[in-house]
Amino acid sequence: MADMHAPDDGALASSPLGEPLIDIEDAAPRAVGSSRWRQLLLAVSLILIAYNLRTVFASLSTVLPDIMRETGMTPSAASVLTTLPVLCLGLFSFPTPGLARRHGAERVILGCLVAITIGNALRGLAVSPALFFGSFLAGAGIAMINVLLPGLVKRDFPRNIAAMTGLYTMSLCGGAATAAAVTVPLAKVFGGWPLALAASAVPVLVVLVLWLPQALAVRHDANAAGARVGSLLRNRLAWQITLFMGLQSAMAYIGFGWLSPMLRERGLDAVTAGLVLSVSIVIQMGSCLAAPTLAMRGRDQRPVVLALCLATMIGFVGCYAFPLGSVWLWSALLGVGQGGLLAVAMTIIILRAPDVHVAAKLSGMAQGFGYIIAATGPLLAGLVRDWSGSYRESTILFVAFGVAATLFGLAAGRDRLVDAGAARR
Repeated sequence: MADMHAPDDGALASSPLGEPLIDIEDAAPRAVGSSRWRQLLLAVSLILIAYNLRTVFASLSTVLPDIMRETGMTPSAASVLTTLPVLCLGLFSFPTPGLARRHGAERVILGCLVAITIGNALRGLAVSPALFFGSFLAGAGIAMINVLLPGLVKRDFPRNIAAMTGLYTMSLCGGAATAAAVTVPLAKVFGGWPLALAASAVPVLVVLVLWLPQALAVRHDANAAGARVGSLLRNRLAWQITLFMGLQSAMAYIGFGWLSPMLRERGLDAVTAGLVLSVSIVIQMGSCLAAPTLAMRGRDQRPVVLALCLATMIGFVGCYAFPLGSVWLWSALLGVGQGGLLAVAMTIIILRAPDVHVAAKLSGMAQGFGYIIAATGPLLAGLVRDWSGSYRESTILFVAFGVAATLFGLAAGRDRLVDAGAARR
């Protein structure tokens, strides 16, 4: 890896690619991973947990027009519904490290799995309050697990960080792709969208049962504390990274929430529109794996950021503006861009941090504030659609997010480090 220089933000030895993003505890690996069988069980459990962290987004979008029609929900209210779990990803990232230090990461994840299960089940009640509250519960649980999973990988798989990170990232995208593909067919089988949405609770319940004995078997020392890092709120580079993270995530969640309804309005049937979204997400899996390697080949990440932002914007515009016969091509390009942007954003957090503890603080800031920024994406897209009566203006909004993400991504992708000395003052 190229040496990192930071004339404006300080310079220290850089963290290697694959260094975990959240250093939740400094303790040694737990008893859960003390044997080969238990290590394998833990690995499978983490991969299955990751599988359930995006289904709440993808499943909702494919049946959103049906929900709006049957409940009388306005486009504005629907935009709030699609935004709520994304907003939770930001808000509930902030208290998560403290909860993990107090109760242990495994028990926090256990509580989160309960919340996600209940939240997904509540969405099957077919009334607006249950839809909103269920989305809130699921989003809160997903947010906390998002923060804790990388730390568990680091702690319990120190020799296989890259492999485990790749596996759970692929599983995350795979869960979203599956939800996008099967929700509409399930709605046809069950006679409506409520049970199709509630079905998302079943795989969460399975992994909850698998995780329960592992979480209860771990003994946690609440007095153990890791290294403390001060605030990064006055650090310009940290904010550039956070804004890049948030803006590219905003584009991703506009895609999750509104791509399928947009294609249905253009004339695709519900099943095909869901499959287009699913294929786009599947392509993100490969892009997630390839993008970090490409980002590491040059001295900085600016060329990759520019290419991926352009691919994302062109892909979404193509899905809206070009003939429906070519929608598979444009959705594939959208998947390449969005999957790569997420992976590069996470890689930049690692590369811009001088050590693991600053990386943890930087990641918490980028995820917390970043997902709050991301929540404005699907919300504004829905409001603009409601105001204008078409998706043309929403597509222009998507491009505006893309341009802003490009500018901040180019700034964040420069070869420099966050000032660790300032972070510890």
